[in-house]
Amino acid sequence: MIENNSILQKDGNVVIVPLDHGVHDGPIDGLVDMEKTLKLLIEEGVDAVVLHKGMYWKYRHLLKKTKVLIHISASTNMGNWLRKVLVTSVEEVATLKAAGVSIHVNMGNKYEPEMLADFGKVVAECRKYKLPLLAMMYVRDDARREIINFTNVEKIKHAARVAAELGADIIKVPYTGSLETFRDVVNGSPIPIVVAGGTVNTNDTPILETIQNVMKAGGRGVSMGRHIFQNKDVKRMLRDVKKIVHPK
Repeated sequence: MIENNSILQKDGNVVIVPLDHGVHDGPIDGLVDMEKTLKLLIEEGVDAVVLHKGMYWKYRHLLKKTKVLIHISASTNMGNWLRKVLVTSVEEVATLKAAGVSIHVNMGNKYEPEMLADFGKVVAECRKYKLPLLAMMYVRDDARREIINFTNVEKIKHAARVAAELGADIIKVPYTGSLETFRDVVNGSPIPIVVAGGTVNTNDTPILETIQNVMKAGGRGVSMGRHIFQNKDVKRMLRDVKKIVHPK
C-alpha cells in the first residue's frame, strides 16, 4: 500500500469516474464524444477519471490538472469477457506520468487464478514506481454467454479482503443491497472502499440513496461511470454525487 494515497482527497474520500468502457463495450452513449464528456467532468471538478492509455494520449492536453488512473487490464464483449488480461505495464503508466493504476479482477470463475497472479505482479510494480492502485473487484461467472454478477455480502467482502491482502490502495466493489451489509464489507477491509455504479435507470434517486448508504457505512466514495457520463445532465449528476461524498 502507498503510504500517502494521492487519489483520495483531503477529506479522505473520492469521486472517480471510469471512462474505460470503450474497450469492453465499444463507443457507448456518453463515450462517443470523449472530448465533450471529459470537458464536462473537468469543468465540474471530478476528483479522478479512469482511462485506457490510448484515450489518455489522445486527450492528455485536457487532463493537465485532473488525476488520471490508467486502466491496465481489459476484455471485450466479443470475446471472453470474464477473462481480464493485462494490456499495458505499470512501467508504461509511470512514463505517462499518470496519477495511478487501475486493474479489474473477476473472482469466482475458472480464470480467477491467472487474474490474481497478474494482480500480484501489478501490485509489486506499483510499489516499485510508487503509484497507487485501484482494484476493481467483482465476483462473476457466466452461463450461456450471460454474465452472472454476485453481490451477496459474503462474496463481496471476501473479494474486497483479497484486494487488501494483496496490496491494493483503493478497492472498488458493487453495492451489496443495504447499509448494514455494505458496512460489513467496509469492516472487513483496512483499505478504503468505494462503490461501483452498475446498471443505469432513468431515475437518479436510487443511486444517490445508495451513495448515501455507502458513506454512512464507512465507504470512501464512488468509482461510478455510466450513472454519471450517461446522465442527461452530466454536470448536475456529478455535482449531486460530490455533495454526498464531500459534504461541507
